[in-house]
Order: sequence, then structure tokens, then C-alpha cells
Amino acid sequence: MFVAFLLMSWLLRKSFCSWLCPVGTLSEYLWKLGRFIFRRNFQLPRWVDIPLRSLKYILLGLFAYAVATMSAAAIAGFISSPYGVVVDVRMLNFFRYLGGTAAYVILGLFIASLFVQNFWCRYLCPYGALMGLTALVSPTRIVRTESACIDCTKCAKACPASLPVDKLVQIRSAECTGCLECVAVCPAQDALDVKIGAPLVGRSRRVPAWAVAAGVAIIFLGLVGYAKLSGHWETRLPNQVYFQFVPAADEQLHP
Repeated sequence: MFVAFLLMSWLLRKSFCSWLCPVGTLSEYLWKLGRFIFRRNFQLPRWVDIPLRSLKYILLGLFAYAVATMSAAAIAGFISSPYGVVVDVRMLNFFRYLGGTAAYVILGLFIASLFVQNFWCRYLCPYGALMGLTALVSPTRIVRTESACIDCTKCAKACPASLPVDKLVQIRSAECTGCLECVAVCPAQDALDVKIGAPLVGRSRRVPAWAVAAGVAIIFLGLVGYAKLSGHWETRLPNQVYFQFVPAADEQLHP
């Protein structure tokens, strides 16, 4: 799945975040609910927005540093340890036996997401930061043709990432999720398109929206299907060993 998401981000920009991510889906419903209740969403001032956006890259850097400083033997030992074996159970129990601090943090994110579009994705998600950095070298761009543009600003207003689509020739930002909302609302023919290649030197081809959706599905389902068929999807851990460690996970949470 990790390879699928990286490939998707390189070829189709940060499309994992807008097309597949379950947290992103929940976040989208929350800000739409907030817009329904309060008749609008709020955008933080630029002097607050930019420093907050750096938080997800700082978190990504910390995780990358933690992994990079571990030896191969230490990583293998962690994965095969009782903690690593039942880490999925521990994650489930984190939500089943939610502590006070975690509950307040989740509540805070919930409330913030009602007012600010995609608050978690925009400011705190390290996984989205990695996808965004990968998308910077993507050959796919949203391109605005200035001669066809009627300056209605609908594209900028529709952009969940608050990018100034109406003022740019190409959308190269790591914040662009390839959601195609801007392309969908553009009323001017050929003013806004998804293109692959090098648009500035005339070596690019238009990519229809259906092809983007098909590409996302093919990459994700293709690699997951390959993992299942090749035996890499299922764990090789015997069931009796797995269930032996499950009570221990609960005991560590509730000593």
C-alpha cells in the first residue's frame, strides 16, 4: 500500500489524500457540515497559516529521523516483538479505551475541522506531507490557459487547499491534492485542465478527469491485488501466537 500511495502521488499528484484517504473523507464531511451550520468556513491569516502548515513536515522529519537512526536488526526486532506483532490490536484499543488527553485532542481536531477546511490534513498529517513532497516531482499538473480564462475566480474559491488557482499558470504546490474541484467548476472551455508532461515547452497532453480516477483505482487495486496473489498481504504469524499476545496488549494498556 505504501508503494501504491507513493506511485499514485508521483504520477497523479497527492491524489491519495483526496481520492482514498478515510481521514480525509471524514475531514471533508466535517468542514461541509461546518459550512452548512455556520454558512461558511474560515481561513486562518497567512501569518498563522504558513507556520502551522510546517508542522506536518516537522512531524514527518521526526518520524524519518527515528527510522533512519535504527539499525536493520533493531527494525526487524521491533517488528517481531510482542508489541510489533499486535500493534494493530493496540491501535484498536487506543480508541476502545480512549484516555482523557486523547479524547480532548480528538475533540479539538473535530471542532477545528468544522471551521477550517481539512484542518488535520492541512496542518498536522505527516503522511500527507510525504505524499506532497513526492508530488513535487510529478509530471502531472493542473494548468491554466490565460487566454481562455475569464477571471471568474471560481477555481480559487473551490480549491480545498486555498491555492490561488486563478493567478497561477501551473499548480505545482505540495498542497495540491489533485481533487480536480477547480477543473470541475471552471465555466470557461479549455481554461483549466490536467496535463501530463512539460506544459511550458508545449510537450504535454491533456488528461481527462475519468482517466485520473481510473489511474487511482488501477494503481491501488492493482498493487493490493498483486500483494494478495503473491502472499504478501496476509501475515505468516500462526494464529495461536497472535492470540497469545492479544491479552498482553490489553494488560499493557490496563496494568
